[in-house]
Amino acid sequence: MSPQPSLDQLRFNMIEQQIRPWDVLDPQVLDLLQVLRREEFVPPAHRGLAFVDMEVPLRRSPEEAVRFGQIMLAPKVEARLLQEVGPQPHEKVLEVGAGSGYMAALLAGRAQRVISLEIEPELAALARANLEKAGVRNAEVRVADGSQGLAAEGPFDVIVLSGSVAEVPPALLQQLKVGGRLATIVGEEPVMRATLITRTGDATFTTAQRWDTVAPRLLNFPAPSRFRF
Repeated sequence: MSPQPSLDQLRFNMIEQQIRPWDVLDPQVLDLLQVLRREEFVPPAHRGLAFVDMEVPLRRSPEEAVRFGQIMLAPKVEARLLQEVGPQPHEKVLEVGAGSGYMAALLAGRAQRVISLEIEPELAALARANLEKAGVRNAEVRVADGSQGLAAEGPFDVIVLSGSVAEVPPALLQQLKVGGRLATIVGEEPVMRATLITRTGDATFTTAQRWDTVAPRLLNFPAPSRFRF
């Protein structure tokens, strides 16, 4: 019987077989994925799924986890969102939906400071503990409804919504600096698109839809518009 692969081998396989083929080619992102231990952000009951190409439930039953958005996004989705927004060492980041804290840790590995908002107190506590255990000192988790952002501490260079929304609230876009980027997944099942919005001026924005994917809804964001004109 062949020996079980080591965690380092599983991490290598995740990067080379899932993430790199999905056009994640930024060497800084790939290096960060190599050193940040994803398995330490996964609940013990699901640790065997840490490197699998799927969403990982964070609590309750898997069905409830997806329904309430209490999941870790698939590794390739996290990695590509990180590559798209491209945080820089001097930049301040707002994340909505802390989950396990893993995406906040990835963002903190590239940015100066990360504030992550989590509506569920239990998940906020989990994310906080995971970040502390991983030695991440420049990310903090707050219990808050992130659908309106955090205007009191904006504007931000980068905003990441770690889940899907029907549409991006204007209040969040107003919290971007000029030159700032917001990344999320927008749309309705079965077709959603990873979307990057860049603020190009006081009242101007550009939107790029990068790739198709599907992710659970973030709580309390606006419902989709019923009428199209």
